[in-house]
Amino acid sequence: MEIKEIYELVIKKGMEADPRGENGVKKALTRVKKEYEEMPANKKKYFDRESLTNPYSDTRVLFGDLSTSVNSILAGVDMDVGEVLLADRLSEKGEKIDLIWGHHPHGSALASLDEVMDLQVDLLAAEGVPINVAEGVLKSRIGEVRRKLGPINHFQSVDAARLLNIPFMSVHTPTDNLAHCFITQQVEKTKPETVGEVIEMLLAVPEYQQAAKFKAGPMVIAGSEKNRAGKIAVLGFTGGTEGAKEIYEKLSQAGVGTSIDMHLGEEHRKEAEKFHINVVVAGHMVSDSLGMNLLLDELEKKGVKIISCSGLIRVSRNSRQ
Repeated sequence: MEIKEIYELVIKKGMEADPRGENGVKKALTRVKKEYEEMPANKKKYFDRESLTNPYSDTRVLFGDLSTSVNSILAGVDMDVGEVLLADRLSEKGEKIDLIWGHHPHGSALASLDEVMDLQVDLLAAEGVPINVAEGVLKSRIGEVRRKLGPINHFQSVDAARLLNIPFMSVHTPTDNLAHCFITQQVEKTKPETVGEVIEMLLAVPEYQQAAKFKAGPMVIAGSEKNRAGKIAVLGFTGGTEGAKEIYEKLSQAGVGTSIDMHLGEEHRKEAEKFHINVVVAGHMVSDSLGMNLLLDELEKKGVKIISCSGLIRVSRNSRQ
């Protein structure tokens, strides 16, 4: 496969699994197109035109010729300078690496992470939170994330890849969408009645079984396993990063009893507990691994070799079929 084909497949699969649905994604792209068309000429030259067809600003080919043929990928959750050097070292030892595939964004994909957080508005609306309330609650948090991203050295690892001439891409929200879709389907299929049954549901998935052995598996951080789950919301899996802590009051009013998240900060946990919402943290690296695996399997089917590192718990469903 060429890098261009991989990039197109990534966006396609991410859109298919997007919780907003096909129409929701189309509407999001239409809003971006309208914004671009209404821009003055002096601002258009700085506009990221990829966002006209790719709704995920945190997913980009950061370095490399799009026509490059890819036979093997070094994939991991956090691909920093150390992992770029690892790719170069592996190539020196005979394990040729054609593409570095990182989950957490770098470069321009990191600098614009806040732009994908609008997806969370639709997630909250789907759980019964009025859309205007969801937008209002998230607005402040999105601004906070944007400001925190500003001082970061976004291109450190990308520069290393450029100097060593190793293609590098970040794939964030598309794989998070796949993980969100997978867990949502598991909830609908198994219909857990207690918080403990939510944990059991997660532990039926190979990635979470592995994580539990590493002492990084699912855990209850608000409520208890004996609590009845009530309405279950899969919230903290996609949409860039953690949303606003104020959402828990709104979710409680919307009838949500249990939230499943990848990870959750202490202030968010306290808010959830305050409004009697059970919270199951599935695990960060393992949940990222689940989404990555679902997409990497598609590349593996096409003959691309996957070499895992940096926190990726690689489970191939191709070998299980």
